Amino acid sequence: MVAGETDSGRPAPNAVLARIARAIGIATEGVAISLGLAVVGLILILLGLKSIGAIVVILAIPIALFFRDPERYPPRTENVVISGADGKITDISDVSFPGSRETRCHRVSVFMSPLNVHVNRAPVGGEVAMVEHTSGEFRAAFRDDASEHNERNLIAMTDASGRMFGMMQVAGYLARRIVCRLRAHDRIQIGQRIGLIMFGSRVDHFFPFEYQVTVSMGQRVRAGESVIGAIEQ
Repeated sequence: MVAGETDSGRPAPNAVLARIARAIGIATEGVAISLGLAVVGLILILLGLKSIGAIVVILAIPIALFFRDPERYPPRTENVVISGADGKITDISDVSFPGSRETRCHRVSVFMSPLNVHVNRAPVGGEVAMVEHTSGEFRAAFRDDASEHNERNLIAMTDASGRMFGMMQVAGYLARRIVCRLRAHDRIQIGQRIGLIMFGSRVDHFFPFEYQVTVSMGQRVRAGESVIGAIEQ
């Protein structure tokens, strides 16, 4: 576990909040915020401050929508990489794997606007090799250099064949908190919920050259479902 605002390694969310979150279809992190606003609004209404109370209650609705967490169904096809984020493909390039100048790989970047679902999912199944948080700036997440200068969280993972993959959660101009529920040596399944980034951000995917990139610039993808890389059969 590393310091900072990344939640990797922290205790599991409150069980009551988790149950409420599943019941209403939003991420656990959004329950306290949206329900808290709704309760405050109702108290203000009961105190006679009806207009202010109504505004506060209404504000709880877009907050809850931001934290929406719909079910997703990963493809059953083997040897694929799926998107870890909802949004638009903003970069496809060949780069060095983070922290290793010798290892080259594909990078596919997905930009999430505030309107997208922000729950992140595992791009492959396997084992978490490392979780590394890096403090940084809060530049616009769609900029090419955002993954080098912005607040970010790198999750390195290996599949059953020992191939290395990476997923970097990058904070954007509005994002001020990265949530990661993983720690080193955790076993993960493809499409598993692994965290989220609050209020607009970007996710970079890194995968080996033996995989072909299957998406194009500007394409819209869905976390946990859209295939972004595959080994040709």
